[in-house]
Amino acid sequence: MPDKAPSSAASRMPEHTRVEITFIPGQFEQWLAFGNPISDEKIDAEHRCLTFTPNSFFALARSSTTAFGTIVARLDVLRAVSPGQPFVTVPYVRPGGEVLLRLDGRPKVERALQLIQAIRAIGIDPADAAPDYWLHVGNRLAADQPPRCYSRARHAIWMLRRRVFT
Repeated sequence: MPDKAPSSAASRMPEHTRVEITFIPGQFEQWLAFGNPISDEKIDAEHRCLTFTPNSFFALARSSTTAFGTIVARLDVLRAVSPGQPFVTVPYVRPGGEVLLRLDGRPKVERALQLIQAIRAIGIDPADAAPDYWLHVGNRLAADQPPRCYSRARHAIWMLRRRVFT
């Protein structure tokens, strides 16, 4: 009689995080604001599926527009989780992820996208930025306060901390 592995939600959870991207110009647009997927599968002209390894960071931006203007603007910065880790469900992200930043509204999303560009401008991949920076950005924008800029010094401290604790 063969041994059966115990059935649990963790054993059924996929090893990787999949993100569905839909881009219909002028109507419904999703894009990867940053991140390094291990695969990028084109489904058709308007749909793609990206796959991320556990503990990788990525940002998913989305907007929906009608003839009357933008009605939804969102940005989520997430950490892909490993099987068995807790996660939050997020639209278009399977199974979900650890939410580091969740913004709604065009002004806040645009400000966060500017911060992402500023990180790139100093030569750092935003997917490698310190996770606590994204928490800081979310808290400051929620309080209608300007977030501090990410710096090379802050990044160096994060890289050292990551090396020591992993």
